[in-house]
Amino acid sequence: MATGEDLRRLALALAGTIEAQHVDRRAFRVARIYVTLHPDGLTANFKFTPEDQALKCLVAPDAFAPVPGGWGPMGWTTATLARLTEADLALALETAWRDAQPRSKSKRK
Repeated sequence: MATGEDLRRLALALAGTIEAQHVDRRAFRVARIYVTLHPDGLTANFKFTPEDQALKCLVAPDAFAPVPGGWGPMGWTTATLARLTEADLALALETAWRDAQPRSKSKRK
């Protein structure tokens, strides 16, 4: 069973990650925000690619669900931390972190 403190510890261990306030949540980012932690520490919103989101929601529907409204189709996915092992949480963080890396100039065109 993962916790908000596990998320914070694991996220900050990923190279280049910084923590900052984002609205009412704690946000973790490299070039872009890749996960936000709800103030209660029970859920987090991950920024996955749509493909990664679909896989997470298919494999672990009790733990992952698209964020309602317009954010879900963009890959934002809510995770219930208590339904994840620490290993599952680490994998989710690494997946989102990898996609939040700075884009090379050639990919920005």
